[in-house]
Amino acid sequence: MSNTALDDAAPERPTLASDQAIVTITVAVEPKEAFRLFTEEIESWWRRGPRFRHAAGDSGIICLEPRIGGRVFESFTTTAGETIIEIGQVKIWEPPSRLMFNWRAANFASTDSTEVEVLFQAARISNGTGTRVTVVHRGWAGIRSDHPARHGLQGAAFIRMIGLWWGDQMGTLRLRSAR
Repeated sequence: MSNTALDDAAPERPTLASDQAIVTITVAVEPKEAFRLFTEEIESWWRRGPRFRHAAGDSGIICLEPRIGGRVFESFTTTAGETIIEIGQVKIWEPPSRLMFNWRAANFASTDSTEVEVLFQAARISNGTGTRVTVVHRGWAGIRSDHPARHGLQGAAFIRMIGLWWGDQMGTLRLRSAR
């Protein structure tokens, strides 16, 4: 049984090399635990700071609601009160092997969206079984070339920046999984 919220009638968007960043790491836990850490403990490994979060300093939390239609959001308090910024919504929920959510930067127009797919595959490591975690962030071809999220970069330079951003995130997931 598939747990997807994808519209089967919708045509697939073409994927170009300049449309997606792919980052793969190996963690020293089994796929079920890697999936749990990624989803249930996202706050413990998602990096802080203005490059990774909307909240200033150490305030706020990142949360992923564990179901199709669940939100991926950041919540923090300012002098104006509580602020919730929805980053995305879960489209595929297939524990412990696959997760997909759409991704929206805070400055995206209502029609702008990309998607993040995360795959969890068993992998042999020196001390037993680990998990290969692959993040594919695609859909950037649909975001206009002068959008501020691109930081003035195009093509391979932009995709490299996105890959490095996810590489930083996955590095902290690896560290968290080693605890």
